[in-house]
Amino acid sequence: MQIKDIVTHLESIAPLYLQESYDNSGLLVGDSAAEVKGVLVCLDSTPEVIDEAVEKGCNLVISHHPIIFGGLKQLTGSNYIEQTVINAVRNDVAIYAIHTNLDNVLSKGVNGRIAERMGLTNTRPLLQKSDSTDLDHGAGVIGDLPGDMAEAEFLAHLKTSMGVEVVRHTVLLDNKVQKVAVCGGSGSFLLGEAIAAGAEVFVTGDFKYHQFFDADGKIVIAYVGHFES
Repeated sequence: MQIKDIVTHLESIAPLYLQESYDNSGLLVGDSAAEVKGVLVCLDSTPEVIDEAVEKGCNLVISHHPIIFGGLKQLTGSNYIEQTVINAVRNDVAIYAIHTNLDNVLSKGVNGRIAERMGLTNTRPLLQKSDSTDLDHGAGVIGDLPGDMAEAEFLAHLKTSMGVEVVRHTVLLDNKVQKVAVCGGSGSFLLGEAIAAGAEVFVTGDFKYHQFFDADGKIVIAYVGHFES
């Protein structure tokens, strides 16, 4: 099997056109015609991940976050990004990133998996992709809990289902929680959609300090952490 065969399979699940405009998913390093000897899957590509791939006899790394996000103007090893790329090229290890295009596939992506862990039903995209007619394609997820929960009860449920010890949140509103919006990673761009959809809580992986004020007493923002989500 060649690397391009695996790329074709991955992109049949999460087509590259589903990625956000700022993203850089796809084959970032390597020869697509190379024969695959082994595959290592990771969240982030680092020099240590490439070392591990070499040690395990893998010449393809599939990561969630792209190691190359902006343009590379030099390759001198001055930071971990350049070190990772140099290490990969030196050892003939290809790097493929499957990031927001995977996020934007409800049934197999990060957001759908978080919703599944929380037991949400009747899930659908929070923001439908404008260039897709597939109801499985969109940013974020909204769904329903099996039954109403008090806000504190829901936060305890969230900690258990996500395996985290801490959840940062905005002020509780003394509402029952039945409808929950989800966005793994940075979710501030979907806060308006979560409020408009009637969610009582918006669970996300990243929120900047000042953006917490945008909840404005209309919703509870529950931030579990970018790595954790």
